[in-house]
Amino acid sequence: MLTSKYFFWAFLFVTCGYALWRGRKYEQLSAVVFITASIVSVLARTTGQDRYLGVEHSDLVIDVFVLIALVAIALRSDRFWPLWVAGLQLTITMSHLLKAIQPGLMPLAYATAERFWSFPILIILFIGAWRQHQRRTSDELGLPDEGHYRPG
Repeated sequence: MLTSKYFFWAFLFVTCGYALWRGRKYEQLSAVVFITASIVSVLARTTGQDRYLGVEHSDLVIDVFVLIALVAIALRSDRFWPLWVAGLQLTITMSHLLKAIQPGLMPLAYATAERFWSFPILIILFIGAWRQHQRRTSDELGLPDEGHYRPG
């Protein structure tokens, strides 16, 4: 478990670092949201072996704020990746509702449901930042940008 924790933090900083470096404002803003939420969740985390026996209220609040931020980004962006990320974050947020409805849900299942989609979200952010960098490079070189809708 300790190794997976370090792997997550390394993965978080690599993907978000790339988004901050190569992405535009939506990728960068999402990266800041993810890093901030991860740090705040560690600081707000309950300690001991009682984790995931009931609804994790601090995680719920953080997940709701992240969902609101991602929906706002998705509504403003002209890309599809924020829609996917917001949808996956909704799934994470719904894990808390599932635990509230079914208190007997095994703590491991609840913890897994809450964390599982974090990796695909970060992968999608990385791809979004990479694609944005590719588009920027194509524009600078004057190459046609296939697969991107440009009105006008």
